Amino acid sequence: MNQQEIIINKLESKANEYQKRNDIEFTENKKNINFALRGNNKYYYAFQCALFTSNLLKLGYGHINKKEIAEKGICFNKYSINVGYNQYCKDLKRFNSKEEMLGFVIGYNEAVNNRQ
Repeated sequence: MNQQEIIINKLESKANEYQKRNDIEFTENKKNINFALRGNNKYYYAFQCALFTSNLLKLGYGHINKKEIAEKGICFNKYSINVGYNQYCKDLKRFNSKEEMLGFVIGYNEAVNNRQ
């Protein structure tokens, strides 16, 4: 095996290691997402939803306090974000599409991060 092949093998090994790590993080981040995430942005969207949940646990959200969010959890559905484990639980906010919901989540996270 020449030097170039050794370098290629090392790079492929590292890429596989990073992909496995990303997949583990993705699985953890999408636990409370009740719709399919697909495409190149699925890792980003799952991370944003996890960050949103973390922000709500620290700050609460309008009419819903931190304690209730910590007790019941947050779930993301195609047309709503709910306090609880499914779409029939208490609404935190409703949307016309999952794209609108994901845009709201990203915007909220940006606003919170820029505030700190």
